[in-house]
Amino acid sequence: MTGDPGPWRWIRYALGFRLPAENRDWVRHDLTDAGWRGRLLARHLAVMFPICVVLALLPADLWIRFAVALMALLASTFVVVISMGDLRNSRLHQHGFRNVNRS
Repeated sequence: MTGDPGPWRWIRYALGFRLPAENRDWVRHDLTDAGWRGRLLARHLAVMFPICVVLALLPADLWIRFAVALMALLASTFVVVISMGDLRNSRLHQHGFRNVNRS
């Protein structure tokens, strides 16, 4: 796809940073084409996985570490799923596109 950001820019994009204008077509595709919900969820999981690993390495009983990491993942994923439309519109606005109001 034209404007593919590459791995380092994708990581920055997943963390919420704005991509340069040369990636504009890729951003539009990422946020509006079929499968945007899955891509949004994949970005969220890519950000949360290292956080959950760190939580699982904190000192405590094994079951507590596992439960804390799992609860962080489930709660954050729930919030992302229920606010996908708003997250997408915010990202579109961040990159200079008009908001999309359809589901």
